[in-house]
Order: sequence, then structure tokens, then C-alpha cells
Amino acid sequence: MFSRLRSDIQCILDRDPAARTRWEVLTLYPGLHAVVLHRLAHWCWGHGLKWLGRFVSQLSRWLTGIEIHPGAVVGERVFFDHAMGVVVGETAEIGDGCTIYQGVTLGGTSLYKGTKRHPTLGRNVVVSAGAKVLGGFVVGDGAKIGSNAVVIKPVPAGATAVGIPARIIPSKSGASADVTTADPKFSAYGITLEDDPLSLAMRGLIDSAAGQEHQIALLWQAIESLAAQPGKKDCVPCDAARDDSFEAERLTQLVGK
Repeated sequence: MFSRLRSDIQCILDRDPAARTRWEVLTLYPGLHAVVLHRLAHWCWGHGLKWLGRFVSQLSRWLTGIEIHPGAVVGERVFFDHAMGVVVGETAEIGDGCTIYQGVTLGGTSLYKGTKRHPTLGRNVVVSAGAKVLGGFVVGDGAKIGSNAVVIKPVPAGATAVGIPARIIPSKSGASADVTTADPKFSAYGITLEDDPLSLAMRGLIDSAAGQEHQIALLWQAIESLAAQPGKKDCVPCDAARDDSFEAERLTQLVGK
């Protein structure tokens, strides 16, 4: 029990630069308190003490602002960071090393008892502030859920989900860096470069338009060169675009680099 507590404290020290000492984490971090109280509630729930498990869960909610159903499964080194308003449903499963921020809901969309109604988070998943993960599907290892995203379908390992409803951005290498490296780099709030699919699409369109304008300008220059040869009649329109004028760099800056 104490070794697991030490592990939970260490994971907070590793992921929160504001944490200074183990004593500070032990006494002042509600995310740690919620995890410890949930283990007691989950033990009661698993041993048939349903009411007592719910009572401990409710007590934890009053003390920490984090509501975890006693039936939920929470792995090791799970960090609820600034997690006021977090709700974790009965059949939810949170894998080892996950980080969950404030306002997150791991909820269900089914009303049938005895079924898997809530999501399963793999290892090292980051669920950013305000995100809602709704349904009995799996979020793969190392996945990241953007702030305020509404996820209603499975997320592959290493992918990023952003938007309402969430759009899935697959990992560039096909596997999460959090999964494949021995010393994974933690991304606070799940922030990664190039994680907005709309910006990626807009940048692709801008690059394509700039390339097409460049090709058109080259064609007009070639036509003008041919028309200027002896014996050729000048038929090039005076308003033809012979130079690139498409402001690709400016538009790219507007949509974000």
C-alpha cells in the first residue's frame, strides 16, 4: 500500500512543476486524496459493501470535488490535476499513468444496467480540461484528448482527438511516442504541435493554391516568350498574371503554423 502511495506521489512530482515536496503533495493535492479514497471505496464495492462504497465516494466528492464511482477501475500513477468537477462513471477504466484535468467527464450513453457504458482509457492517456468522453469504447495507449473535445468513438493508440464532435488525428509514426520510447515526454494538457486537423487541411489547401499559381505564372511566361519570337503574333492578354501574387505565407500565419 505504501509503495503504491509513494508511486502516486512521485508521478505528481514528475508531471506538475508546481509540486515542491512529497509532504506538500500528500497533504495538499486533492487529486491524490481522491485516488486514495477511491481505492477504499472500490474495495468496499468489490466486497459487496455497496452502500459503504457509495458513501466513501460521496465523501471524497465533498472533500475533493472529484466524483469517481466506486465501481470504476483506476490504475496506478493516475494523476487528477486541478481536477475539480471531474466525473468518472461506474464502468469506466483508467489505465496506468493517465492524466486527467479539470471538468472531464468519462460518461456513458447507454441506460442498460450491467453493460459496459463508460470508456476505457489505455496507458498514459491525457484527457485535457473540459473534455467529455462518452460511451463504452477504448481510448488507446498514449492518446491525447484535447480541451473541451467531445469524444464519441474509439481513439487509436497515439492519436489525438480534438473538436466537437472529436476528429481523430492519427499518430504520424503509427504509434505513440508515449508508448514506444523508454522515457516518454509528458505533454501537459495534451498539447502537441500540429494537433488541429482544420489548420492542417487549410495549410494543405494554401500550399496547393500557391503551387498552382506558380505553375500558371510559369506557363504565362512561357507563352509570352513564344509570342515574342520573330514571326509570332503577340496574343498574350495584357492582364495575364506572369508573377506569383498569392500570399501563401500570410495565410499560413493566419491559420497557425
